[in-house]
Amino acid sequence: MVIVAAASHPFEYVQERSNRFLALFPHRHDYIYANHPSPGKRPQWQTESRHPLSDRLIAQGTYLYGVRFGKETQYAMLDIDIGSAYHPRRDPIAFQKLAEALEPLGLVSAITCTSSDSQGLHLYFPFSESLTAWEVGSGITLLLESQGFKVTPGQLEVFPNARLYTIENTPNLFNAHRLPLQRGSYLLNDDLEPIWTDQTTFVDQWKQCQSRNNLSNETLQRIIRQKKRRSYRLSNKADKFLNDLNAEIEQGWTDHGQTNRLLGRITMRTYVFHHVMYGGEPLTGDSLIKEVLAVAKALPGYELWCRHQHEIEDRVSEWVSCIEKSHYFHYGEQFGKYKSKKEKPESEDTEPSWNQQQSQKTKDKIQNALKELSDKNELPEQATSRFNALRKFGIGGGSLYRYKELWHPLWKLQEKCSHTPQLNNESGQFGHADAPNCHSSTSLLQDVDGNNNKTNDSGDRKSITSQSEGGNPNREEIQRIREILSKAQLAVDLQTTQNVIEVEEAFAQESRAVHLQQMAYWLTLDDPILMVEALAWLRQQPPELCAELLDTELSEVQQQSLETIVEIVEQLQRLDWGPRRIGEELRSFFEATMTQSGVASLAPTQFSISSLAHLTAEQRQQWLSYLRVSAREAMP
Repeated sequence: MVIVAAASHPFEYVQERSNRFLALFPHRHDYIYANHPSPGKRPQWQTESRHPLSDRLIAQGTYLYGVRFGKETQYAMLDIDIGSAYHPRRDPIAFQKLAEALEPLGLVSAITCTSSDSQGLHLYFPFSESLTAWEVGSGITLLLESQGFKVTPGQLEVFPNARLYTIENTPNLFNAHRLPLQRGSYLLNDDLEPIWTDQTTFVDQWKQCQSRNNLSNETLQRIIRQKKRRSYRLSNKADKFLNDLNAEIEQGWTDHGQTNRLLGRITMRTYVFHHVMYGGEPLTGDSLIKEVLAVAKALPGYELWCRHQHEIEDRVSEWVSCIEKSHYFHYGEQFGKYKSKKEKPESEDTEPSWNQQQSQKTKDKIQNALKELSDKNELPEQATSRFNALRKFGIGGGSLYRYKELWHPLWKLQEKCSHTPQLNNESGQFGHADAPNCHSSTSLLQDVDGNNNKTNDSGDRKSITSQSEGGNPNREEIQRIREILSKAQLAVDLQTTQNVIEVEEAFAQESRAVHLQQMAYWLTLDDPILMVEALAWLRQQPPELCAELLDTELSEVQQQSLETIVEIVEQLQRLDWGPRRIGEELRSFFEATMTQSGVASLAPTQFSISSLAHLTAEQRQQWLSYLRVSAREAMP
């Protein structure tokens, strides 16, 4: 019976109840630890979930330790890196404003200490009332962002963090922070100068700040209601996707030749999940590039192993362009089981979103280009010529199609005709005898069967036809004008149809060229996800498309890689091997290669057409040579 009773309680660590310092950090599950790093190096943090962190392990000091937050907390902490725009070395005023920004919450006093040898800063805000941890993090984050501060890794982090997503109703773990007063961590005075540091001094300052800070649940709820933000639920698949990306990213560089793949993974995680992890709007364009650069440069091993530091921004820009053109999307933006509901704006006077601003910039660019062409009397009348002329101003074809009402001759014609005077019922005269009567349809491709207005659709015509033959002396003149209008309308409709066909053909050609360029680029990447997708597409295309694919603009190395892959696909099409046969031939080929070379690491773990994405350039050449021989042997 005693054994059963003991087993019903979870194992707990031995508490040093006399240690008031360690009692300030009561949540010890899922703690982090790391070996003490060499000077100037970052610690390699790992998570331990099998048992809680004990007081005696911390006191032993064999490792560096960090803790997370439980359901409730009695403190919050701000982390400002040495390279942050808010660090007092870079902007003393911003640092002062940062502390003042939390006063509406009742947080007026903080313990300031260095985080480590890196000279980053930790600001601890203790308070008396035990509050829900995620609400504390959310309230502080919302308040800081409303004051213009950007809560993002490398600049400013809030602990506990605002947990913006859950996994199948289970909240994710809070971020962990390093415990204070370990190596390189010292207390600072109001002038940010180091002072005598021990656990007793830290606890005394903690108690003093705790008595001054007056954060209550009522105040916290009010701030959260005022500055609501979106929250997300992650499906199990999305959580696995995020964890897989984290596993590849967080270790950083450990050798040469990893830059391309790491940048791809960082870009993908930032594009898909950044707003879920850190709040705010999803990142695109320059904002996405800056965030990916910041994450990459902060990873372990970047300065030691990355050989592309001189061109890192160009590499990141290429990856951002690639992800924005791919099938990936910002989590929560597409319809599905876990789609977030966008909140209604708090007022009608809110500033336009980034997307709305970009849309307006594009419209302005089109209108300015039209004005410049018109001022120079160089504005073409035909739709295709006008389309090509506008493209020379750096306006994309997709943008022109999206805003065709601004420049297309058809839309301009409809606008003009909508103001053309019709028949005057009283006089029976036309304001413009030679002006066609435009259809009211808003379709781009109008009917081409002449003037299809019915008699009862026009008050003028009803007035005319309802008169007796002898009642209108201008009957023959009116009939003649009606015939002229009908012929003019038919001519306009035929010309409009031709214009529409030309423009749509131009759009189709450009779209096809862009798609070919994208597929060619994906086929030359080291990213297996994108490459497998491109391979699946290529396998479904006719053989003549391969020649067009090879005409795309690529670097010399990329062109060689593309030529090898395209020829492999062509050989497989000639051999007419199915997926099973391809897998068997690949397995047989690489088993023979391993036997000859004695290197087992060359073989892929799975064998199919998608295995091309996991092969090195040398392996692809070997496989191509094998296919050439097989094709010759198969010839009659």
